Amino acid sequence: MSAPAISRFPVPDIATLPEDIRSRIEAVQEKSGFVPNVFLTLAHRPDEFRAFFAYHDALMDKPGPITKAEREMIVVATSSANQCQYCVVAHGAILRVRAKNPQIADQVAVNYRKADITARQRAMLDFAMKVSARAYEVDDSDVQDLKGHGFTEEDVWDIAAIAAFFGMSNRLANVTSMRPNDEFFAMGR
Repeated sequence: MSAPAISRFPVPDIATLPEDIRSRIEAVQEKSGFVPNVFLTLAHRPDEFRAFFAYHDALMDKPGPITKAEREMIVVATSSANQCQYCVVAHGAILRVRAKNPQIADQVAVNYRKADITARQRAMLDFAMKVSARAYEVDDSDVQDLKGHGFTEEDVWDIAAIAAFFGMSNRLANVTSMRPNDEFFAMGR
């Protein structure tokens, strides 16, 4: 039996990719021990690959008061609401590793309101979910609520940008039928 396709669109051979993309994929493979399917799927369109990962990195890798684990919480909660299997599984694995908590990703994906998180994190996820599903309803009271939990205006921007970016990512993953790597399921457990 052959392995299921990782995308319904063509997946290029790594050796045929432009040097910058190939180098990035090889670096990820060296660090993690495998190539996440998102890299292979998006490599189908090199210019979009570069733009996608540039914005991803700007949002997800920056230091600041919103931890990397909390950024992953936003991805897992909004991706669950958007029914994006790839992002829930992949970012759930990253969340488990970054939070050093084997249960947190499942809790957040199923119902973050009942997860073992702080009131500050719940307010963050409430806002992210609103941005993800009903951004047209966001108003000053939402920003004030987050400020009441210690978030700055820059933090509010980051939460909104992560939720919005992954809304796009979730839709693309669903359209491409991107399959999560088996390796993600065991990470951080």
